[in-house]
Amino acid sequence: MKRYELRGMNGVESLQVADAPMPTPGPGEALVRVHAVSLNYRDLLVVSGMYPGSPPLPLVPTSDGAGEVAAVGPGVDRVKVGDRVAGTFFESWVSGRLTERDMATARGGATQGMLAEYVVSHADALVRVPDHLSFGDAATLPCAAVTAWHALFEVAPLRPGETVLVLGTGGVSIFALQLAAMAGAQAIVTSSSDEKLERARGLGAATTINYKKTPDWEIAVREATGGAGVDRVIEVGGPGTFQKSLASLRVGGRLSLIGILTGFAGGVEVVPILLGSLHVDGIYVGSREMFESMNRAIARTKLSPVIDRAFAFADAPAAYEYLRSGAHFGKVVIRID
Repeated sequence: MKRYELRGMNGVESLQVADAPMPTPGPGEALVRVHAVSLNYRDLLVVSGMYPGSPPLPLVPTSDGAGEVAAVGPGVDRVKVGDRVAGTFFESWVSGRLTERDMATARGGATQGMLAEYVVSHADALVRVPDHLSFGDAATLPCAAVTAWHALFEVAPLRPGETVLVLGTGGVSIFALQLAAMAGAQAIVTSSSDEKLERARGLGAATTINYKKTPDWEIAVREATGGAGVDRVIEVGGPGTFQKSLASLRVGGRLSLIGILTGFAGGVEVVPILLGSLHVDGIYVGSREMFESMNRAIARTKLSPVIDRAFAFADAPAAYEYLRSGAHFGKVVIRID
């Protein structure tokens, strides 16, 4: 079988197709024929050697994939041959709080990932996917969708009528927009592209702000909320947008820190957090239990993930480059079948 491997961390050119023996599931494991994977910003950091930690080399990249169970090992009864499944981001985080042990099982970084024709996974780290979703759709869920779900519904459940500020139109942000609309909340979306903002309105955004045309977008956010500020912020920018996001919150509001698109370095002014009684949560994807809760909601509402482009397996490096360009709206998928 074929898979992609990273034998160094020198950028997208480090991605190499390799032949590997067909893996065999052991006790408690399942063999999955992967039909599609999706890319996250994290995958760009991994191939560039910028992601924290020391990934094992050679490394099969990407955390997110979906396919069908091709075989099961002894003692497996959670899944059966033919089941349509997706892998969880963390192989060992089933429920409860995230631990250091769980963090050491993150696919495509700490452990082997999904960009292969076949992978072996512990059966506890697989979830059945909603029937209405294609494999490409299902491959978008493990990181971006679960992250948005965790931020909006697991820490403190989003209520109808609340306001959510969504930064940008990448994978996590578009899922946050869709899930907020599903819950009856009002979403405010920022982007540098008027075309993307128009598409966001089509997905339910109540207010859109072009941050290139409106550099002081935090003021525009407060104006859009009658001066009060939003209830939630889905913060994917990191240091470059963090203070503006804090300034966009109402008293007692909640910021979910998810991404670092603007880099790693930067200071934080803590006075606004203190005086505003603000809540700041670090969101690192989520557990299998969260994934399954989200899938029930997706199945009930027939939510469809937004896929910008799908690339062939042979064109995986081009998919990475397209993600790096920032031209995407929603998710970028690589089809393996």
